[in-house]
Amino acid sequence: MKTSYDMLVIGGGPAGAMAAKGAAEKGHSVLLVEKRPAIGAPVRCAEGIGKELLHQFLKPDDAWIASEIDKAQIVAPDGFVMNLRSENAGSEVGYVLDRKIFDRELVWQAANAGADIMVKTRAVNPILEEGRIAGATIEHNGARIDINAGIVVAADGVEAKFARWCGVDTTVPLREMETCVQYVMTDIDIDPHTTVFFTGNSVAPAGYVWIFPKGERTANVGIGIGGDKSGDKTRAKDYLDRFVTSHFPSGKPIELIAGGVSICRPLASTVADGLLIVGDAARVSDPLTGGGIYNALYTGSLAGEIGTTALSNGNVSAEALKIYDTTWRSSMMGLAIERNYQIKELFVKLTDEDLNAIIHSVADMNMSEFNTLNLIKNIAKANPKLAMKLGKAGLKQLFDSFN
Repeated sequence: MKTSYDMLVIGGGPAGAMAAKGAAEKGHSVLLVEKRPAIGAPVRCAEGIGKELLHQFLKPDDAWIASEIDKAQIVAPDGFVMNLRSENAGSEVGYVLDRKIFDRELVWQAANAGADIMVKTRAVNPILEEGRIAGATIEHNGARIDINAGIVVAADGVEAKFARWCGVDTTVPLREMETCVQYVMTDIDIDPHTTVFFTGNSVAPAGYVWIFPKGERTANVGIGIGGDKSGDKTRAKDYLDRFVTSHFPSGKPIELIAGGVSICRPLASTVADGLLIVGDAARVSDPLTGGGIYNALYTGSLAGEIGTTALSNGNVSAEALKIYDTTWRSSMMGLAIERNYQIKELFVKLTDEDLNAIIHSVADMNMSEFNTLNLIKNIAKANPKLAMKLGKAGLKQLFDSFN
């Protein structure tokens, strides 16, 4: 088999597939390796993405669109429901994907562009040459093979093992690692075009419960809670089972998945000599919502672009690759990550009473006049003590970043 490539991509999710496709389309030799035996399985997310965000990269295909969403609801701890129409809900409306089909489509596109693909193949060690990442040792069918590469793209998800082996600190503090569990449930009464988010410390401490429709009576019903909130009888699955028993007592779970989502700041640097780090491995999932599909598509696509330029120029040093890091950080995605990290840090400290006041205040607003200044005014009017509490927590500086 071939053992030398221009680019080696470790991980077959959206980030890795986009990087592989971009480099292959420019005529570079690419190998993408995926440790699982099948691309896209098991699914490890709620599968939602905003319409405009997806359209930046792909034209929607009915084959991998499970449901089209036009409304979102946020349920306060006291049961009050705030409705958001598509014009006000931003990225919370759009599509619920079938990731098993979607991820395979992306890898097929990379393969059609010329990339080689190997499944049930894992990277086990980086290859170093004079301090530069120069490939990886992979394990396939019980054999270990050295694959030399001009650039390695670490797209191995939240575990981020490869970057760590390369000397990058990928540690996530326990409280900033959401522990998540999700059922695919059928035979449940839902609005097939509405996503629903349940908040509250008794429902999902330092997190939320989600319902993402996947058809008329089928949905992803999941939960994420702060890693430091998990314990005996307070695991994410414990909270989710109580929620399901209460809201969908006759529902039928047909799939169960569990995993972790980082809600920390991104890595201090997402490049090294011969190395680009993308998607969840780079810690670029949204710190507030945990969403990561768009961020994976964007960083993977950008890595493919920057990587091909570096390869063509014959310079894959960290200095040459640094433009990847600075570009995504200054993008709308990068700015949103920083802003949402600050919001997350604020909101995980709020009591249920605080959350009730905020959600009621937002629901009472004229959405045609929705902006951060009016939000502050509404909160102050409805609950002066809460406004003072948020002000002490730095809310003014946070809201200034929106403007």
